[in-house]
Amino acid sequence: MDTGGDTPTPVLVELRGISIYTHHGVTDAEQEVGQRLEIDVALELRDCEAVATDELAGTVDYSEAADLVVAAATETSYRTLERLASVVGERLVDRFDIAVARVRAAKPEPPMALTIGSAGVEVVTRAPAAGA
Repeated sequence: MDTGGDTPTPVLVELRGISIYTHHGVTDAEQEVGQRLEIDVALELRDCEAVATDELAGTVDYSEAADLVVAAATETSYRTLERLASVVGERLVDRFDIAVARVRAAKPEPPMALTIGSAGVEVVTRAPAAGA
């Protein structure tokens, strides 16, 4: 399979619908009782050698990435989804050779007087430039 020689092959690795019971929220009740969150992650790889080699070492192990997301979301309670998504993105960028981590965290049943499908945020974390 020819991937263009020395030209990097960008790939987007996605994990959608990670459902975790957590204790994040602005109110003390949310932090005490907890609620289910849904987290989606999109990882922009700098170069994906697995496109040519078919080897796991040349890409992101999505099982490991999912474990990292779950650990980050359950180790500490945060008041805002923005902070949670930021921590998850920072950990993903630190662990894997990726250019960008997009993390969406949503509450499917937010504690509101209105009925809505979900409330969520998306945070984009960029890796430092190579050599920085």
